[in-house]
Order: sequence, then structure tokens, then C-alpha cells
Amino acid sequence: MERQRGRGRWLVLFIELALLAVIAGAFVWAAFTGNRQPAAAVSPSPTPALIIAPTVVPVTATDLEAQIAAVYREAGPSVVNIVSRSISYDFFFNPVPRQGSGSGFFYDTLGHIITNYHVIADADELQVTLADGRALPAQIVGVDPSNDLAVIKVDLPANEIRPLPIGDSTSVYVGQFVLAIGNPFGLERTLTFGIISALGRVIESPNQRFIGEVIQSDVAVNPGNSGGPLLDLTGRVIGVNSAILSPSGANAGISFAISARTVQRVVPVLIREGRYPHPSLGVRVIELTPQRAALFEQAGMRLPVTQGLLIADLIAGGPAEQAGLRGPDRLARVGNLNLPIGGDVIVAINGQVIATSQELLVYLETETQVGETVQVTVIRDGRELTLPVTLAELRF
Repeated sequence: MERQRGRGRWLVLFIELALLAVIAGAFVWAAFTGNRQPAAAVSPSPTPALIIAPTVVPVTATDLEAQIAAVYREAGPSVVNIVSRSISYDFFFNPVPRQGSGSGFFYDTLGHIITNYHVIADADELQVTLADGRALPAQIVGVDPSNDLAVIKVDLPANEIRPLPIGDSTSVYVGQFVLAIGNPFGLERTLTFGIISALGRVIESPNQRFIGEVIQSDVAVNPGNSGGPLLDLTGRVIGVNSAILSPSGANAGISFAISARTVQRVVPVLIREGRYPHPSLGVRVIELTPQRAALFEQAGMRLPVTQGLLIADLIAGGPAEQAGLRGPDRLARVGNLNLPIGGDVIVAINGQVIATSQELLVYLETETQVGETVQVTVIRDGRELTLPVTLAELRF
């Protein structure tokens, strides 16, 4: 009897263990099959690697090196060395030869070469050295000091010219890899590499105006690189290397390039007309600041704004005068200053807020053309009004 009871207990224990094994197996199966459920049935874990991995294509150092080398092989033959020569005279009227050098690149198969204005300014003679070592004379086709751009031309068969494609500088971004090819210190077709550091910079032009839409990079650029191309990794020109910021005059990791958008706007006009017309409102202005506004208040001119451009003078017969904008009607003395009183204050153009002379010039240069009508918003007698103004060509 006791044996039967013992066997019964062992049988019950065996059945319980079997049931536990079945239950544990079910949990294990659920754990493995749970990952295969539809996304809607499971709350996804926010793992950045799982989100990013499908959209990232790994690039090895070897891949990048190969791409850079390929761009140099394709674009290098299109870059030229430019030597400018001129004659000046000393105090005793003795001739003093001068020589400078820079870079350029072929724009089309007609022999047109893009470079900087300051590379060829005041040149009596230009010589272009090609990638194969041939030296050719060049002629100036058109210049634009305000954008530091120039076009020169050499006589060469079309089948011997490889123009560089002009890219879209509006789609570039900070951190993007870029390359420069040029002739720093006369070292022909030197390649340097870096990234775009900033966009939309404004720099001074050779004629003391402002150039907008400038691309800043950390690519090594030195004297002689001016006029050479700034390229993306597809070999397209996104800028023309123009200037550096450096206490020593050599590369300090800050270089500036005229954007491809500016090139596309200016160069065809230089080839066609030899010059580029710059739009103007026909006004001379004073930049308002809180301190200056306080001075005008003392002179009896109440200003409801402390930022904007107070019209100090209207060019006779200019666009602003013809459109009905007002200049000053009297002068008032405050301390040692004679202040023009009564003029309109320009605060916006086409809805774009304008607070400084630099902003005005850059907006007109980059967003408008001669002959275009813009909407100028002004403050007059404490009220805001908007007047249409048709832009004319700036006369230097």
C-alpha cells in the first residue's frame, strides 16, 4: 500500500514537472516569435542605430581618396595659371615692371576663362599657362570689380578645351567636403582639401563695396589660388576662390569663394557686354542706431524707429526721386553736427527688413536686377507706407 502511495506521489511529481516544462517552452517560443509581430502590435524601441543605419552609406578613407583623385584628374586640366604684367613708374619716371600671378578655369569651349578681377586688374599683358605647359597670350573680355570677377579669353581649338561644369551653390551645406585647385605661390595645379565652414558671408570687394553669398571654407588657399575653382566631390564648381583672412598673409584656415550663383548671374553678362550693370535706388542714406535716432530727436525730427536707413540725399532724376520717395527738407544743427531732417526712413524692400547699408547693397545685388520694380517700405511722418521703385543702373 505504501509502495502504491509512493508511486502515486512520484507520478504526480512527474506530471507537474512535465507541465512546468511545457509552460516554460511556451514562454521561450513567445519570446522568440514576439520580435516577428507587425510593428503596430509592438512598441518600437528608440534605438538611433536602427533608425540611421538604413540611410547611411559607409564611406572608407580609400573611397574618399579615390573620389578626390578622380576629381583632380578630371578637373585639373581645366585649371590654368595666369600671369599679369604691367609697367609703373617711380618718382624719377623710370619704368618699373610689375608681375602678379593667379589662377583661372575654362568656362566654355570658346576659350573663355573665369578668374578674379584683382588677378588681372591694371594688367598691360596677360599670359595663360595650360596644364600641358603651353603659354598663350590672353585678352580681357569683361570685368566686374564689385563682385571680384573677370573673364579673359585665349585662342584655342574647342577640342582642346575642357570646361568645368558650374554647380548649384544654393544646395551646398556646412560640413560638405570641397576641393580647391590653383597655383599658390606659382606652384601650378596644387590640390587642397577641406570642408565648407560657413555660408552667406559678406566680404569687401576690390572697389570697396560688398560681395554677398560668399562661401567660407577651411581649404588651404594662398596667394596665387585667387581665381581658381572651389569644387564639390562631383567635380562641379561651387565657387571661385577669392580671398583669405590671415594676419600673416598666408593660409590660416579661413578662405572665401565667390558663389556659383553669383558666377551664373554675372559671367554671361560679362561675356556679352564686357561689364555688369549694378542696380541702385538712387539714394544716399544714414544708418540709424538708437544713439543716432536720439540725435535726430534733439534736432526736432521724431522717429518711431531706431533702425533703418534715413534718406540723406536723393540723386536727381534717380529711381527713388521718380517714385516719390522724400529726401531731407532742411538741416538742423546739434552740437557740431548738421543733420538732414525730413527724409523718409527705408525699413524694408519686397518685405525683406533692411537695417544697414550693407544689407541694402547685398539685397539689391543678389536678389534684383536693373529695370526691376521693387516695393520699398518707408516710415514717413510717423506712418509706414510702401512705394514701387524701378531700379536703375548704379553710376560709380
